[in-house]
Amino acid sequence: MTNDTISKSAVHLVLAVNSIRNHITVILGIDNDQYPLWVILFTNHAKSNRVLHQIIKPKGGISKPPSTDDEKELWETFDATVLQWIYSTVTNDLLETIAEADTTAMKKTWNRLADIFQDNKNSLA
Repeated sequence: MTNDTISKSAVHLVLAVNSIRNHITVILGIDNDQYPLWVILFTNHAKSNRVLHQIIKPKGGISKPPSTDDEKELWETFDATVLQWIYSTVTNDLLETIAEADTTAMKKTWNRLADIFQDNKNSLA
């Protein structure tokens, strides 16, 4: 969560996305080199829906943790939504590599994708 309280309109923005693939048309796969483009599309979409903090640490690296049950529930809803967006925009092979029970969008999934594609980039160089 950010230090600012998320308004109810932000919840509607996130939950109003019926098909993420209408917004992120690139399907990320382990064998393609579209990771940089996918990241641009994904982060722009997350920013426009006010959930960028779910995948990228806020400037300064510190965000205020949810303090009330309502804030925690809202954070978990945002996180699950962003996870679904990620899962819906990768190939099945990549999904099998990154999907994990009880994970978060940023900590495991987003960062794991970065590790996979950054390692591949270094290997190719």
